[in-house]
Amino acid sequence: MTDLASPFDLTGLRALVTGASRGLGAGCAMALAKAGADVVLMARKAEPLEEIAAGVQSLGRAAHVVACDVTETSALKAAISNAPPVHVLVNNAGINIPEPYTDVTEDHFDTIMNVNVRAAFFVAQVVAARMLNEGIKGSIINMSSQMGHIGAANRTVYCTSKHAIEGLTKAMAVELGPNGIRVNAVAPTFIETPLTKPFLSDENFMDSVLNQIPLGHIGQIDDVTGAVVYLASPAARMVTGSCLKVDGGWTAH
Repeated sequence: MTDLASPFDLTGLRALVTGASRGLGAGCAMALAKAGADVVLMARKAEPLEEIAAGVQSLGRAAHVVACDVTETSALKAAISNAPPVHVLVNNAGINIPEPYTDVTEDHFDTIMNVNVRAAFFVAQVVAARMLNEGIKGSIINMSSQMGHIGAANRTVYCTSKHAIEGLTKAMAVELGPNGIRVNAVAPTFIETPLTKPFLSDENFMDSVLNQIPLGHIGQIDDVTGAVVYLASPAARMVTGSCLKVDGGWTAH
Protein backbone atom coordinates (compact mmCIF):
# COMPACT_ATOMS: atom_id res chain seq x y z
CA MET A 1 0.00 0.00 0.00
CA THR A 2 1.36 3.42 -1.01
CA ASP A 3 2.30 5.75 1.86
CA LEU A 4 0.10 8.83 1.55
CA ALA A 5 1.06 10.54 4.79
CA SER A 6 1.20 13.80 2.79
CA PRO A 7 -1.05 13.02 -0.20
CA PHE A 8 -1.19 16.62 -1.47
CA ASP A 9 2.54 17.32 -1.12
CA LEU A 10 4.12 18.30 -4.46
CA THR A 11 7.65 18.73 -3.15
CA GLY A 12 10.21 17.70 -5.76
CA LEU A 13 7.82 18.25 -8.67
CA ARG A 14 7.78 20.98 -11.28
CA ALA A 15 4.56 22.31 -12.85
CA LEU A 16 4.02 24.22 -16.08
CA VAL A 17 1.06 26.59 -16.09
CA THR A 18 -0.07 28.30 -19.29
CA GLY A 19 -1.97 31.57 -19.17
CA ALA A 20 -0.18 32.12 -15.88
CA SER A 21 -0.02 35.91 -15.84
CA ARG A 22 -3.41 36.54 -14.22
CA GLY A 23 -6.69 35.08 -13.01
CA LEU A 24 -6.97 31.30 -12.80
CA GLY A 25 -3.51 30.71 -14.21
CA ALA A 26 -1.79 32.91 -11.64
CA GLY A 27 -3.91 31.35 -8.90
CA CYS A 28 -2.97 27.83 -9.99
CA ALA A 29 0.72 28.71 -10.08
CA MET A 30 0.63 30.08 -6.54
CA ALA A 31 -1.42 27.14 -5.21
CA LEU A 32 0.97 24.60 -6.73
CA ALA A 33 3.92 26.48 -5.23
CA LYS A 34 2.23 26.49 -1.80
CA ALA A 35 1.88 22.71 -2.16
CA GLY A 36 5.64 22.46 -2.74
CA ALA A 37 6.06 22.50 -6.52
CA ASP A 38 8.50 24.58 -8.52
CA VAL A 39 6.69 26.37 -11.33
CA VAL A 40 7.25 27.18 -15.00
CA LEU A 41 5.10 30.19 -15.86
CA MET A 42 3.98 30.71 -19.46
CA ALA A 43 2.08 33.59 -21.09
CA ARG A 44 2.55 35.95 -24.01
CA LYS A 45 4.37 38.70 -22.08
CA ALA A 46 7.20 38.28 -19.59
CA GLU A 47 6.55 41.37 -17.46
CA PRO A 48 3.34 40.25 -15.71
CA LEU A 49 4.83 36.77 -15.28
CA GLU A 50 7.77 38.24 -13.37
CA GLU A 51 5.35 39.48 -10.73
CA ILE A 52 3.85 36.01 -10.33
CA ALA A 53 7.35 34.53 -10.28
CA ALA A 54 8.27 36.79 -7.38
CA GLY A 55 5.27 35.47 -5.47
CA VAL A 56 6.30 31.88 -6.16
CA GLN A 57 9.86 32.60 -5.05
CA SER A 58 8.61 34.22 -1.84
CA LEU A 59 7.26 30.77 -0.95
CA GLY A 60 10.72 29.28 -1.32
CA ARG A 61 9.97 27.66 -4.69
CA ALA A 62 11.79 28.11 -8.01
CA ALA A 63 10.04 29.99 -10.80
CA HIS A 64 10.96 29.86 -14.49
CA VAL A 65 9.38 32.49 -16.78
CA VAL A 66 8.60 31.62 -20.41
CA ALA A 67 7.16 34.36 -22.65
CA CYS A 68 5.41 32.55 -25.49
CA ASP A 69 2.20 32.78 -27.50
CA VAL A 70 0.67 29.31 -27.24
CA THR A 71 -0.93 29.69 -30.68
CA GLU A 72 2.50 29.85 -32.34
CA THR A 73 3.24 26.13 -32.41
CA SER A 74 6.88 26.20 -33.51
CA ALA A 75 7.77 28.79 -30.86
CA LEU A 76 5.77 26.82 -28.30
CA LYS A 77 7.67 23.60 -29.03
CA ALA A 78 10.99 25.40 -28.75
CA ALA A 79 9.99 27.11 -25.50
CA ILE A 80 8.86 23.89 -23.79
CA SER A 81 11.87 21.98 -25.08
CA ASN A 82 14.20 24.60 -23.61
CA ALA A 83 12.36 24.86 -20.28
CA PRO A 84 13.11 22.53 -17.36
CA PRO A 85 11.26 19.18 -17.48
CA VAL A 86 7.84 19.20 -15.84
CA HIS A 87 5.83 16.63 -13.91
CA VAL A 88 2.54 18.57 -14.01
CA LEU A 89 0.90 20.57 -16.80
CA VAL A 90 -1.96 22.94 -16.12
CA ASN A 91 -3.23 23.61 -19.65
CA ASN A 92 -5.03 26.80 -18.71
CA ALA A 93 -4.70 29.39 -21.50
CA GLY A 94 -8.13 30.20 -22.91
CA ILE A 95 -10.38 32.83 -24.42
CA ASN A 96 -14.07 33.57 -24.95
CA ILE A 97 -15.98 36.02 -27.13
CA PRO A 98 -19.66 35.85 -26.07
CA GLU A 99 -22.04 36.71 -28.90
CA PRO A 100 -25.18 35.39 -30.62
CA TYR A 101 -24.66 32.32 -32.78
CA THR A 102 -25.75 34.06 -35.98
CA ASP A 103 -23.25 36.89 -35.37
CA VAL A 104 -20.18 34.66 -35.03
CA THR A 105 -17.56 35.53 -37.63
CA GLU A 106 -14.90 33.22 -39.03
CA ASP A 107 -12.29 35.36 -37.31
CA HIS A 108 -13.92 35.00 -33.89
CA PHE A 109 -14.46 31.28 -34.43
CA ASP A 110 -10.82 30.77 -35.39
CA THR A 111 -9.56 32.91 -32.49
CA ILE A 112 -11.42 30.88 -29.88
CA MET A 113 -10.72 27.48 -31.40
CA ASN A 114 -7.04 28.27 -31.98
CA VAL A 115 -6.47 29.10 -28.31
CA ASN A 116 -8.93 26.78 -26.57
CA VAL A 117 -8.46 23.67 -28.72
CA ARG A 118 -5.53 23.83 -31.12
CA ALA A 119 -3.08 25.42 -28.69
CA ALA A 120 -4.26 23.26 -25.79
CA PHE A 121 -3.80 20.16 -27.96
CA PHE A 122 -0.24 21.00 -28.96
CA VAL A 123 0.86 22.26 -25.53
CA ALA A 124 -0.23 18.92 -24.08
CA GLN A 125 1.33 17.00 -26.98
CA VAL A 126 4.75 18.59 -26.50
CA VAL A 127 4.65 18.12 -22.72
CA ALA A 128 3.43 14.51 -23.02
CA ALA A 129 6.14 13.67 -25.56
CA ARG A 130 8.80 15.01 -23.21
CA MET A 131 7.31 13.09 -20.28
CA LEU A 132 7.44 9.91 -22.35
CA ASN A 133 11.02 10.55 -23.48
CA GLU A 134 12.20 11.24 -19.93
CA GLY A 135 10.17 8.51 -18.24
CA ILE A 136 8.12 10.96 -16.18
CA LYS A 137 4.84 9.64 -14.80
CA GLY A 138 3.14 13.00 -14.77
CA SER A 139 -0.24 14.68 -14.49
CA ILE A 140 -1.81 16.74 -17.27
CA ILE A 141 -4.74 18.93 -16.26
CA ASN A 142 -6.80 20.54 -19.03
CA MET A 143 -8.86 23.57 -18.03
CA SER A 144 -12.34 22.85 -19.30
CA SER A 145 -15.60 24.51 -18.23
CA GLN A 146 -19.11 23.66 -17.21
CA MET A 147 -19.81 24.77 -20.80
CA GLY A 148 -18.06 21.57 -21.86
CA HIS A 149 -21.04 19.67 -20.44
CA ILE A 150 -24.00 21.87 -21.37
CA GLY A 151 -25.12 24.36 -24.00
CA ALA A 152 -25.64 28.08 -23.48
CA ALA A 153 -26.84 31.03 -25.50
CA ASN A 154 -24.17 33.39 -26.84
CA ARG A 155 -21.47 30.79 -26.19
CA THR A 156 -21.73 28.41 -29.14
CA VAL A 157 -18.05 28.53 -30.06
CA TYR A 158 -16.87 28.44 -26.45
CA CYS A 159 -19.11 25.43 -25.75
CA THR A 160 -17.79 23.75 -28.89
CA SER A 161 -14.20 24.30 -27.76
CA LYS A 162 -14.76 23.00 -24.23
CA HIS A 163 -16.69 19.93 -25.39
CA ALA A 164 -13.63 19.24 -27.55
CA ILE A 165 -11.36 19.54 -24.50
CA GLU A 166 -13.48 16.98 -22.66
CA GLY A 167 -13.09 14.50 -25.53
CA LEU A 168 -9.38 15.22 -25.84
CA THR A 169 -8.90 14.60 -22.12
CA LYS A 170 -10.52 11.17 -22.30
CA ALA A 171 -8.61 10.10 -25.40
CA MET A 172 -5.29 11.29 -23.97
CA ALA A 173 -5.97 9.42 -20.72
CA VAL A 174 -6.57 6.16 -22.57
CA GLU A 175 -3.45 6.50 -24.71
CA LEU A 176 -1.04 7.82 -22.09
CA GLY A 177 -2.27 5.83 -19.11
CA PRO A 178 -0.09 2.75 -19.80
CA ASN A 179 2.94 5.04 -19.42
CA GLY A 180 1.77 6.33 -16.04
CA ILE A 181 0.68 9.74 -17.30
CA ARG A 182 -2.67 10.84 -15.88
CA VAL A 183 -4.89 13.25 -17.83
CA ASN A 184 -7.89 14.99 -16.29
CA ALA A 185 -9.97 18.12 -16.71
CA VAL A 186 -11.32 20.75 -14.34
CA ALA A 187 -14.64 22.36 -15.29
CA PRO A 188 -15.39 25.57 -13.39
CA THR A 189 -18.58 27.57 -13.39
CA PHE A 190 -18.37 31.37 -13.55
CA ILE A 191 -15.37 32.31 -11.40
CA GLU A 192 -14.74 35.83 -10.16
CA THR A 193 -11.63 37.01 -12.02
CA PRO A 194 -10.59 40.27 -13.72
CA LEU A 195 -11.90 38.81 -17.01
CA THR A 196 -15.36 37.97 -15.67
CA LYS A 197 -15.97 41.04 -13.51
CA PRO A 198 -17.42 43.12 -16.39
CA PHE A 199 -20.07 40.42 -17.01
CA LEU A 200 -20.77 39.73 -13.36
CA SER A 201 -21.20 43.44 -12.58
CA ASP A 202 -24.37 43.34 -14.69
CA GLU A 203 -27.10 42.70 -12.12
CA ASN A 204 -29.39 40.88 -14.54
CA PHE A 205 -26.58 38.65 -15.74
CA MET A 206 -25.47 37.90 -12.20
CA ASP A 207 -29.03 36.96 -11.23
CA SER A 208 -29.34 34.62 -14.21
CA VAL A 209 -26.07 32.92 -13.23
CA LEU A 210 -26.96 32.54 -9.56
CA ASN A 211 -30.31 31.04 -10.51
CA GLN A 212 -28.41 28.16 -12.15
CA ILE A 213 -26.07 27.48 -9.21
CA PRO A 214 -27.70 25.47 -6.42
CA LEU A 215 -25.03 26.57 -3.93
CA GLY A 216 -26.13 30.13 -4.62
CA HIS A 217 -22.81 31.90 -5.07
CA ILE A 218 -20.15 32.62 -7.67
CA GLY A 219 -16.94 30.61 -7.60
CA GLN A 220 -13.62 32.00 -6.44
CA ILE A 221 -10.16 31.27 -7.82
CA ASP A 222 -9.29 29.20 -4.74
CA ASP A 223 -12.22 26.89 -5.49
CA VAL A 224 -10.56 25.92 -8.77
CA THR A 225 -6.97 25.80 -7.55
CA GLY A 226 -7.90 23.27 -4.89
CA ALA A 227 -9.16 20.93 -7.61
CA VAL A 228 -5.97 21.46 -9.62
CA VAL A 229 -3.68 20.70 -6.67
CA TYR A 230 -5.66 17.54 -5.96
CA LEU A 231 -5.37 16.27 -9.54
CA ALA A 232 -1.66 17.11 -9.60
CA SER A 233 -1.00 15.26 -6.35
CA PRO A 234 -0.46 11.64 -5.28
CA ALA A 235 -3.93 11.76 -3.73
CA ALA A 236 -5.32 11.43 -7.29
CA ARG A 237 -2.96 8.65 -8.35
CA MET A 238 -5.89 6.47 -9.52
CA VAL A 239 -7.78 9.29 -11.24
CA THR A 240 -7.47 9.71 -15.00
CA GLY A 241 -9.83 10.44 -17.87
CA SER A 242 -12.10 12.30 -15.45
CA CYS A 243 -13.50 15.79 -15.18
CA LEU A 244 -13.76 17.46 -11.79
CA LYS A 245 -16.63 19.93 -12.00
CA VAL A 246 -16.29 23.02 -9.82
CA ASP A 247 -19.68 24.39 -10.78
CA GLY A 248 -21.69 24.72 -7.59
CA GLY A 249 -24.13 22.16 -8.95
CA TRP A 250 -24.96 23.94 -12.23
CA THR A 251 -24.68 20.80 -14.37
CA ALA A 252 -26.67 18.73 -11.86
CA HIS A 253 -29.91 20.24 -13.19
